Amino acid sequence: MQKDSLFHHVHPYAPFIPEGATKLIVGTLPPPRFTTGESKEGDVDFCYGSRDGQLWPILNAIFDLDLSFETTTEAVVQRKQFLIDRGIGICDIVASAKREKIDASDLGMQDVELRDLISILGQYPNIDTLLFTGGNSKNGPEYLFRRLLKQYSIPFKISTSEIPRIHHFSHPETSRRITTVSLTAPSGAANRAVGSLLAYKEMKKRYPHRTTLDFRIEQYRSYF
Repeated sequence: MQKDSLFHHVHPYAPFIPEGATKLIVGTLPPPRFTTGESKEGDVDFCYGSRDGQLWPILNAIFDLDLSFETTTEAVVQRKQFLIDRGIGICDIVASAKREKIDASDLGMQDVELRDLISILGQYPNIDTLLFTGGNSKNGPEYLFRRLLKQYSIPFKISTSEIPRIHHFSHPETSRRITTVSLTAPSGAANRAVGSLLAYKEMKKRYPHRTTLDFRIEQYRSYF
């Protein structure tokens, strides 16, 4: 396929980072329909607003938020207010990418343009934790962040290799230590990978009724 005939998948949302934020959620791109404006019933017009996504259901369960999962302004306001109240920002690392197939696969991204998270972090000196909504598989948030760190020649050091994997680095301007946590991706596509995790298998032995969503809720609870 000719490069000029590829779908240009541009991130539809600017970073949402409250003043004084201490944590930053970092993913890649929302489904292409958020860029083209062809949302489905139940989508929320905000970051991670796909009706099929699990990030907001996870946070709704952890914090008992009583969020609305409808295509309304109220649903957007609820999510923004939660982030402001908790000092959490959202800044996905991908500004845009090209695609042959118009879907939400990270693997399908080509010619990926990154947001300069290092520069952004310099503007928000209280952020000390990056919460990646995915790991180091090709074109995942951690994978792309590693690419950005190489551009700055910043060492990326491992803190723990257990899942979720935790790393740290020093910001080149402020020298502050920033921790990164590579959470299990909050998408249905990652369910097969979740099913293969030892921690998930152990959970199922103890609590057979629990699901992959329950597994994520318990994992995310420790870091949010």
